[in-house]
Amino acid sequence: MLLIPLATLLATVQSPMNITTLQTALKAVKPSASLAEPLRKWLGAENLKRGVLKTDELKVAFAIELADGEPEPKLLSDDGSWSLPLKRIEASNLWAASTTLPEGFGTRWKFEVGGRPRGGGELEVYTNPPESKRQPGIPEGKLTQMPIWKSKIYEGTVRNWWVYVPAQYDARKPAAVMIFQDGHSYKDFVPVVLDNMIAKGELPVSIAIFLAPGHKGETPPESGWNGNNRSVEYDTVSNRYSQFIVDEILPEVGKSYSLRQDAAGRMVAGISSGGICAFSLAWFRPDQFHKVLSWVGSFTNLQGGPTGVAGGNTYPAIIRDRRGWDQRGEPKPIRVYLQDGANDLDNKAGSWPLANQDMAKALAFGQYDFKFIFGNGFHGDRHGRATLPDALRWLWRDLKKP
Repeated sequence: MLLIPLATLLATVQSPMNITTLQTALKAVKPSASLAEPLRKWLGAENLKRGVLKTDELKVAFAIELADGEPEPKLLSDDGSWSLPLKRIEASNLWAASTTLPEGFGTRWKFEVGGRPRGGGELEVYTNPPESKRQPGIPEGKLTQMPIWKSKIYEGTVRNWWVYVPAQYDARKPAAVMIFQDGHSYKDFVPVVLDNMIAKGELPVSIAIFLAPGHKGETPPESGWNGNNRSVEYDTVSNRYSQFIVDEILPEVGKSYSLRQDAAGRMVAGISSGGICAFSLAWFRPDQFHKVLSWVGSFTNLQGGPTGVAGGNTYPAIIRDRRGWDQRGEPKPIRVYLQDGANDLDNKAGSWPLANQDMAKALAFGQYDFKFIFGNGFHGDRHGRATLPDALRWLWRDLKKP
C-alpha cells in the first residue's frame, strides 16, 4: 500500500489544481474526498458530466463525474488498444486518471459507462520546443496588423494580414521573406520562434507575412478559417494564387521594407489547404519561392476543376511526369518539408495520410530535396508546432546570408 504523508496531501489539495498536483493526489490508494471540489472548480461541473481531458506537454489528466447508481467507468482508446485505470475520489462519483505519455503519442479516446461511450476525442502529445517560449535577453520583433487588403486578382475579396519585422532588421540589407497562409493562426506563435532563432543566428534576418484567406463580402470574418474563398484560393491547382502574392502582396510590403528578390531567400508555409497552397506557390513559381513548409497538407480532391477530379490529388502524378522537371530535365529547384499523421482526415475528398505519403514518394522519385515526417497525429497543428524549429533549420540549412 502506498501511503502519502498527510502534509503532502494537504499541500496538494490547497495548491492550485493542475495535472501535476492531480498526479500527486492520485498516488494514494484512495484519493481524498477533499479533491472533489478543487477538481470541479478546475474542470467545470458540466464538463465533468461529459468527461474531460487536460494536457500539459506529455502529461495528461482525465476525469468524469457520474450520476448516482451508474457503474464504474472505463477509459480507453476507440480501438481498445490503449487504456488507463481510473480512481474514484472518496465520497463522490468523481473518477480521475493521470499519466505521462511518450512523445508523439496519438489516439482517439473515450469513456465507457455501462458499455456505452461517453465523451472522448483526440489525444496527441508533444514537448514544447524551447524556441516556442519567450527567452530572457532576446529582442522582440514587431508584429503589425495591416489595413484590410482588397484584392484585384481575387476580385471582390477582402482579407486581414499582418507583417512581422525582427529587431535585427536593417533597411540597408534586404531581409529574407517567409509567407504564411492562414496567417491569422500562425501570427500567434511564429513570431516568438523567429525572435529566438534569428537572435541565435539559426535563421537569416527575415520579414514574415501572415495572410488570412480571402472572403467575399464587405469585411473579413473575425476568424480567418471562415474566409469563404479559402478553398478556391488554396486548393485550386493553378498559378493564380502565386500571381496574387507576386503581383500584389510582395510589392506592397516592399514599399516599406527591403526584401530579398532571390527565390532562395523566400519560404512559403501553410497548414491543411494552406499547406497545398504553399506547395503550389513554389511549384508554379520556382523563380520566386524555393522553400516550402506544409503541415497536414490537403493534397486531395477538394477543388476538382472542370473534370471534377483534377484537384490536389493529381500532384503526385504531375511530379512524376516530365511536367515535374525543368527545361534541363532536372527537378525544379525547390525544397519541401512535409508533415502529416496517421490519424489525419479520411473523407470523400481523399485520405490525407495516404495523399501525403504519395507526395513524399513522388518527390523521392523526382529526386527532389524534401523531408517527410509522419507521426500519429490528427488534422491540426500540434505536431507541426512541436517540430517547427527543426523544420526551419532544415529548410534554411545552407542559405548564404547577404
